[in-house]
Amino acid sequence: MGYVSSRAVVGRVLLEGFNIILGPSSIGDWSVIGYGVVLGYPSRAVLKSLIGRAIGLEHYDDESGGCTIGEHCIIRPYTVVYEKSKLGNRVETGHFVMIRENVTIGDETIIGSHTVVDGEASIGSKCRIQTSCYIPPKTIIGDGVFLGPMVNILNDRYPPSGLLLGARIDDGAIIGAGAVIMPGVTVGREAVVAAGSLVTKDVSPKTVVKGVPAKPIYTREEYEAKKEKYLSEFKRM
Repeated sequence: MGYVSSRAVVGRVLLEGFNIILGPSSIGDWSVIGYGVVLGYPSRAVLKSLIGRAIGLEHYDDESGGCTIGEHCIIRPYTVVYEKSKLGNRVETGHFVMIRENVTIGDETIIGSHTVVDGEASIGSKCRIQTSCYIPPKTIIGDGVFLGPMVNILNDRYPPSGLLLGARIDDGAIIGAGAVIMPGVTVGREAVVAAGSLVTKDVSPKTVVKGVPAKPIYTREEYEAKKEKYLSEFKRM
């Protein structure tokens, strides 16, 4: 059961079942599409235009711009990828992930279960996005970024103002679990944000910040030294 558009280009792919693939969606070879996955889901504007007209999935299919899934991807059950989004090669999603329209995700990035990547966001390659993160419109995330569980990135300082300011997280940055990144903030290259911190100002490259509001506490080099010491002591236990 399910629905696969006649316009879709599906390579040598494992479809686990009950998949809905709309519009000119493209799936690269050797990808796995989990049970209940929806690809090419129409944007809100398209859905609103169909109210009162659509009586079946074929109407969604006609209007969908499709999405792109690269090769060797693992799209786990109940992920929804909206139209005009593009996932690179070897991308993985957890269960119940939502990726809205016009999102780009680079090669070898992992998106954890129950994470929402909202429309117009950009995520680089080899990122690790853990469970239940929220990434809003206009967010830019570089390559090799780590987001711990339940990180919230915001884009509206006075909600609902309608003035959206995307945060930027540069290459190699680490954001600890439960941290909140305020709108318009830049977290510099290889910076570290401690778990539970509230980041209200730009974070300089290779700087570790902590607290509410977050303030610098030491350098990335010191962070790595502390980590190595901790790992060494742990191995001796």
